[in-house]
Amino acid sequence: MPDDVKNPDDSGTETSFGFARVSETARQGLVNEVFSKVASRYDLMNDLMSGGLHRLWKADLVTALAPPKSDVPFALIDVAGGTGDVASRFLDAAGKGSSATICDISKEMMEEGKRRAKGRERLSFVQGNAESLPFEDRRFDAYTIAFGIRNVTHIDTALAEAYRVLKPGSRFLCLEFSSVEMPLLDRVYDAYSFNAIPALGRLVAGDAESYRYLVESIRRFPTQERFAEMIQDAGFERVRYRNLTGGIAAIHSGWRL
Repeated sequence: MPDDVKNPDDSGTETSFGFARVSETARQGLVNEVFSKVASRYDLMNDLMSGGLHRLWKADLVTALAPPKSDVPFALIDVAGGTGDVASRFLDAAGKGSSATICDISKEMMEEGKRRAKGRERLSFVQGNAESLPFEDRRFDAYTIAFGIRNVTHIDTALAEAYRVLKPGSRFLCLEFSSVEMPLLDRVYDAYSFNAIPALGRLVAGDAESYRYLVESIRRFPTQERFAEMIQDAGFERVRYRNLTGGIAAIHSGWRL
């Protein structure tokens, strides 16, 4: 949303929506609108944002999770997992005892995920907000979120919810666009992001504004070190991160011990 567009709800504390400032009460609706527009073209969106590398990064995420191969029950919650990319990869890699629950606030994203996952067993969909997960304490054995947490209004609240729904001894894993840490690559990626991605969004999807927000939201997201600190503040231990493709994305992990 351009800076000169008026926020539909000017009440309450302000927060960022890309580079624009909006009220906290309005932000979630604006984010939902973006994803309702791109749901049917989600893979295309990620291809444009990552140059196609998101597929390899998601494979890395599942490899890092190391799903159990046995029949012992193991429950994954994949938050903001809408179209099911990560959950499906997890189930393909895991044993018969594993199950996955996708929790996403976007009805349109989940409808796309259900369409893709038709007939797949051990996969369920629950509509819910990452800041207030509709599950009991200590239910899941692992928590993943891929390219979703930067769209949350209160990241600290979402991290606290992740900690709450995980069993002791369980792992949190987050894949997210991050801060490029390689000289020259950072300038090249910035130029591509702010010039090419919105233009390509307009050309191939007829929607430049959604793609502009997605680019801007990356620049608003905390650095790798700061996000690691936020994960620790939520109670997780042994927090680590690994840069992917020079920091264009990163995988953060932590344990609830």
